[in-house]
Amino acid sequence: QEAILAQSRACLRPSACTLARFLPLPPPRRLVPMSRAVLQVFEEYQKARVTFVQTVADLATRPQNIDALQNAGVMALLRPLLLDNVASIQQSSALALGRLANYSDELAESVVTHEILPQLVYSLGQQNRFYKKAAAFVLRAVSKHSPQLAQAVVDSGALEALVTCLEEFDPSVKESAAWALGYIARHTKELAQTVVDHGAVPLLVLCFQEPELTLKRIAASALSDICKHSPELAQVVVDAGAVSLLAKDISHNDAPLKRQVCSCLAQIAKHSVDLAEVVVEAEIFPRILHCLKDIDEFVRKNAATCIREIARHTPDLAKLIVNAGGVAAMVDYITEARGNNRLPGIMTLGYIAAFSETLALAVVVSKGIPPLKDALINEPEDHLKAASAWSLGQIGRHSPDHARALAEADVLRRLLAVYLHGDSSEDLQTKAKRALKSVIQKCTNLPALEPLLEAPPNILKYVVQQFAKVLPNDLAARRSFVQSGGLQKIQEVNTEVGSKLHDYVQEINTLYPPEIVQYYSPNYAETLLKKMDEFNPTAEAEGARRAAA
Repeated sequence: QEAILAQSRACLRPSACTLARFLPLPPPRRLVPMSRAVLQVFEEYQKARVTFVQTVADLATRPQNIDALQNAGVMALLRPLLLDNVASIQQSSALALGRLANYSDELAESVVTHEILPQLVYSLGQQNRFYKKAAAFVLRAVSKHSPQLAQAVVDSGALEALVTCLEEFDPSVKESAAWALGYIARHTKELAQTVVDHGAVPLLVLCFQEPELTLKRIAASALSDICKHSPELAQVVVDAGAVSLLAKDISHNDAPLKRQVCSCLAQIAKHSVDLAEVVVEAEIFPRILHCLKDIDEFVRKNAATCIREIARHTPDLAKLIVNAGGVAAMVDYITEARGNNRLPGIMTLGYIAAFSETLALAVVVSKGIPPLKDALINEPEDHLKAASAWSLGQIGRHSPDHARALAEADVLRRLLAVYLHGDSSEDLQTKAKRALKSVIQKCTNLPALEPLLEAPPNILKYVVQQFAKVLPNDLAARRSFVQSGGLQKIQEVNTEVGSKLHDYVQEINTLYPPEIVQYYSPNYAETLLKKMDEFNPTAEAEGARRAAA
């Protein structure tokens, strides 16, 4: 019985587990405050990271802060933040890195040495559109400085990721990727070929067809950077159907877009006759001539450059430009432009005039000589003067009529002045001399040549040669040559016996009586004085009387 009672008591006594179900536990007074404190630490750390990357990105916009940021080791601090678990921090760190790399090639090199590029490339395929824009910006900023840095971007595997970004839905991501690809391709033929090999060109052409203006501009610029290097690369762009699309936007209202369109067409046309004909067949004339009157100076310059690249290839293409009214439009452009903007127009007139007498005459008739002469006189840069001298030489070298047009415009004297100027570059002197030689040898307008009788012997021989050619057949010219003092000037020239100049002077002297030649000789006065000294009036009078007797 006692055993039974004991067992019954044990069953009725509540266990610790049973009591635990019904008795309330004491509240965890320390647990709640501790979790808040930990969370606050992480929040503050995140806020500090956000503040840091945003502040650095802002500081990097001002050049005066760059050295201080670099000395503080900002690259090493930003690198781990590219992989931060907070998207805004990743984007801001990439933006800061891009601004730093954009500042100088030294900082761009630092991005490469800190092995930041592989992280960016990896994230391009993983992150959101905002980060992709920032990462592409960094790649562009690094690539722009040198072929070596652009090659480092390629070696990091960036091209595949950038080309993939061209297929993104967001236009701003396409813009950033296209811009980066253009900066890589612009340096060398090899880098451009690498971009092409990754399939960028068809996608860039598709980007050009998008309605967003900024994307169209950047796509056209990237295509221009690709096709400028070689005929083969330009042919790839042509085969992708870019030319007809570009040509349609020559008349677009957006000036920055027209700049890139004209530039890209020029880069295509410059390589060969076939490519230039492809551009012409896209019916850019006469619409591109209207761009020469555009309010934007870069549109005008790029349009003139495109026309120049077409004109330089064949007489047929030059004639096409003339027939479209291109010469008159180009003359107006040179007249209004100043500085380097004049150069493509000056060269265009020279290329057109070089092909034939007819085309050169078209330049003369369109009053192309005065603006070329103005550039020769007033432009401060020697390369512009040299281009003007070359173009003037191409105009005047065809026939006496062409040479007369230059002579009557007083171009010959101006060319001589440029040639003799002590500060003229070697290239300018060479082109001025060649122009003088080619024009003088065709010039039969002797009064225009007379001011050149004071030229140095290497130019003077061509001048005297022309007198020797023309004077035998023109009595009035021989008389005028004496009256103007020309005969006297050539007698004063010191010539070496046996030289061409000496022979030409002797040829001219044979056209006049010896007395006249002797009269204008520099020692004629001394000869007369010597005869006077030898003359004895008394002896002469005595001799006369004896003769009379």
